[in-house]
Amino acid sequence: MKKIFLTLLFLTLSSNSNAINTQKVYFAGGCFWCMEESFDKVKGVIKTISGYSGGHIKNPKYKDVVKNTTGHYETLEITYDTTLINFDKLLEIYWVNVDPFDADGQFCDKGESYKSVVFFENNDQKKIIEDSIKNIETKFNKKVVTYVKKFKEFYVAETYHQDYYEKNFIRYLMYKKSCQREETLKKIWG
Repeated sequence: MKKIFLTLLFLTLSSNSNAINTQKVYFAGGCFWCMEESFDKVKGVIKTISGYSGGHIKNPKYKDVVKNTTGHYETLEITYDTTLINFDKLLEIYWVNVDPFDADGQFCDKGESYKSVVFFENNDQKKIIEDSIKNIETKFNKKVVTYVKKFKEFYVAETYHQDYYEKNFIRYLMYKKSCQREETLKKIWG
């Protein structure tokens, strides 16, 4: 009986410690399919979910968001293991996956819903973001136009958007190539 109790206690503590070591961060970087692909490859990222954030409409749908009337941005929710990666490193990865100087959107996707946004949940994150923007502006001698916004709420996108780059691989590659995403990122970040 004692052995069963200790095993249950260990399993409870193990599952609780896993929950304690996870956090979420929210980035908008144009097409959430592309952002999902970029972050799914990162060690320490547990899960990514495509969705919408930053707007004034509850439970938005894609057809409404792309009309640019909801105030929402295509946003990625990233759940990560804090023992393997931190907010600072995720932010570094974010920057090299967006064009922080494009005020009209990202790559071939233009409009408010495709603009780049870094959402913060506390003042520490806000300071880290602001410092990283200053560093980029100094390095490139250009103004970063990525928005910095307080995170409020995240709405999960329709099922067909989740893992789109895996489920519709050929279509996704054609889209990504026609947008010249990789070429643009290479020109900016090397």
